[in-house]
Amino acid sequence: QVQLVESGGGLAQPGGSLRLSCVVTGRFFSVGGMGWYRQAPGKQRELVADITLDHRTNYADSVKGRFTISRVSDKYSVFLQMNDLKPEDSAVYFCNANPVSTTSGPHNEYWGPGTTVTVSS
Repeated sequence: QVQLVESGGGLAQPGGSLRLSCVVTGRFFSVGGMGWYRQAPGKQRELVADITLDHRTNYADSVKGRFTISRVSDKYSVFLQMNDLKPEDSAVYFCNANPVSTTSGPHNEYWGPGTTVTVSS
């Protein structure tokens, strides 16, 4: 069974920084793209940033220049460095891995349970 384990959420002041981490655990053959999404209360889940296996990155316009996504592919880990945080960054952040190749097939998508980020003074 594949699980995504997230860590690093918490409380930060405006202008502060947090670093989120996510690792894919369990039984699988390979992990392709990885990314971070977020969902604020009353809003839809949205892409924050994603990164391909060859480290090409994509960011939401709202976080460009402030957030940096990175991965260690052979450790099946992805990170999100969040700088210059704003109150509007407050949300539950979800790690995503897609595709993940398992015995069930090559195109599985998995989500972490979410980690809460609160930006407030």
